[in-house]
Amino acid sequence: MNGFYFLPLGGSNEIGMNLNLYCCDGKWLIVDLGISFSDYLGIDVVMPDIRFLEDKLKDVVGIVLTHAHEDHIGAIPHLWDKLRLPMYATPFTAEVIRGKLKETSFKNAPLIEVPLSGKINLRPFDIEFVTLTHSIPEPNALAIRTKYGTVVHTGDWKIDPAPLVGDVTHSKRLQEIGNEGVLALVCDSTNVFQEGSAGSEGAIRDNLIDVIKRYPKQRVSIACFASNIARMETAAVAAIETGRTIVTVGRSLEKMEMAARHAGYLKGIPKFQNDTVIKDLSQEKTLILCTGSQGEQRAALSRIANGAHPSIHLGAGDVVIFSARTIPGNEKHVGSIQNRLTRDGATIITASEEDIHVSGHPHRDELRQMYEWVRPQTLIPVHGEARHLYEHRRFGLSCGVPHSIIPNNGTLIRLSPSPAEIIDETIPVGYSVKDGSRVIAQESLLLKQRGKLAINGALFVSAAVKNKKIIGDPHFSIHGLSEPGEETGLLMLELARLLKNTLEESFKSDKERHEEIFKNLRRHCMLRFGKKPVTEIHILDV
Repeated sequence: MNGFYFLPLGGSNEIGMNLNLYCCDGKWLIVDLGISFSDYLGIDVVMPDIRFLEDKLKDVVGIVLTHAHEDHIGAIPHLWDKLRLPMYATPFTAEVIRGKLKETSFKNAPLIEVPLSGKINLRPFDIEFVTLTHSIPEPNALAIRTKYGTVVHTGDWKIDPAPLVGDVTHSKRLQEIGNEGVLALVCDSTNVFQEGSAGSEGAIRDNLIDVIKRYPKQRVSIACFASNIARMETAAVAAIETGRTIVTVGRSLEKMEMAARHAGYLKGIPKFQNDTVIKDLSQEKTLILCTGSQGEQRAALSRIANGAHPSIHLGAGDVVIFSARTIPGNEKHVGSIQNRLTRDGATIITASEEDIHVSGHPHRDELRQMYEWVRPQTLIPVHGEARHLYEHRRFGLSCGVPHSIIPNNGTLIRLSPSPAEIIDETIPVGYSVKDGSRVIAQESLLLKQRGKLAINGALFVSAAVKNKKIIGDPHFSIHGLSEPGEETGLLMLELARLLKNTLEESFKSDKERHEEIFKNLRRHCMLRFGKKPVTEIHILDV
């Protein structure tokens, strides 16, 4: 396949699960390998389906990671074993990935650390890492050069003049790349509806410290994203300024702290304490930093609010600061935690009341600035739902970008030879899910059956039969259909009578008999409860 192409398998028309492919003359490059989260029927992790790559692996040159957020690297522990390709990342991102790989059977997977502003050659792709700013250290744009021209792939970014952790955006280098000529800008669309700029971490530090100082006698907790190392450092500085000991609660915070220190961040900040020291600290000397700002069920704050944490209870006199924006879709979970904490007497402070959080994604002024620096021939909006992508195209064209193409997952776009255009929208895409210890397709019959069990319950019937007569009593197992006790006992009597009557009828075959029993039992449950349970019937002829 001659030419230069772009193909998203995840992250277009959705936020999360980023997996982008570039193809040059038949060779493929993977950019990011991310996940999303779910609480559907025991499924924790959702990730892109990689079936498209299965017969092309010999032509894939590697996996390049833009930064260390879960929606960009979280699928590595689940999917790398199927890909078995070298990975390339800057130091902090590489350290986070190493931590993930330690928990797998392929902990020695090839991971090549790229220096900041570094370059790698994965023929036919020459790739340059360009430092940006975001809500995590070392976010990188990728300048992907081929003989056909250059694409700038932004990853997640904003323009922060005072990021506190890490360097500022390398705007001069972006302008130089723009001067060389850029075929396409593949760009973050998350905050395209927001006017102005996202704001700076530098301003948040002062505001957060001021809020904490208002509560000199209370124990204060801060809930934030574990990956926001600048916010982590701000909490540490606030603890020092207010004479408190900072305690981290949540495994992901501990992992991120370790990765940050190994990569050279958090210099001069004392090592954080874990929650075992809480019992020895007075209220006014404690600052808790915890995960769970998005209402995640397994996160530290959720366990604390539910009374399930072994050493921490938050209640009357405590202050809980949510130093994060609630991601759309998480409002119900976040509200539930805040309501429980409020009922227990805690004071809740959110980013809607105080200036204690800034987004990591570009607002309109920043998008306009990126267009001016890079001057792409074509804008390809990604990292957004449909409404974000269409608005991003409209906004980019209004700012003078000559051309824009909106992709869906599975949209193959030819970048060169020009003009850039969609050439195929039928590439197979979908989702895989982490189900316990397995990765399975989302359309798996297993999940469909689990959904039926959750909605309709289950009925299991066993009986021994001789000459159309039941020997002894049939055995029924009923789950999620009737209330235990008298109601279930009555249902068993009704089903036993129906089973006996059905067996006394004449049938041409055992299969026909089985089908009639199945139909009659389910019909009875439907008439009685309005439910058709998942039904298993075992008849033993003796």
